Amino acid sequence: MTRTQILIALKKYFNVKELVCNHVYSRFNEGAWFLIPTFWLHTLLILRRDILQLPLICNNYQSTNDNYTQRGCRCNICQIVKDETAKNNSYNSAHLKNVANDFTVIGMTAEQARQRIAARQNLLPYPIRLERGVSWLHIDGYDNDNGQKITYFDA
Repeated sequence: MTRTQILIALKKYFNVKELVCNHVYSRFNEGAWFLIPTFWLHTLLILRRDILQLPLICNNYQSTNDNYTQRGCRCNICQIVKDETAKNNSYNSAHLKNVANDFTVIGMTAEQARQRIAARQNLLPYPIRLERGVSWLHIDGYDNDNGQKITYFDA
């Protein structure tokens, strides 16, 4: 698939505002798609359309208890990034590289989602990492070059 074909298909499921932080969206608006690598867009499409086949919530910017604003692509002025760098920690999250998302999967738990992804991993176009032991679905495109479609990690 070309990038254009991937974007046309992916836009049926996501608005770019859901996938990037509010700082990035404020600067680039709908043009923010260019910041997300094609391989990651393709991975998100396959994950949503073919593997999970359920709605995914990343950022939602609502004024409720479910106010998610830094679950997708993060920039240098996002609070999570500021907090880590203030501790003199190196912050090399895949979220900063625009190849990570944290999702709530509507209709299943995060663990059920991880199990479904593992069961259908042959559909993944690129290797991914999944974070274990968290109540959300973290998926990223860091490749450990271990020949596996899925690498699990603990934060």
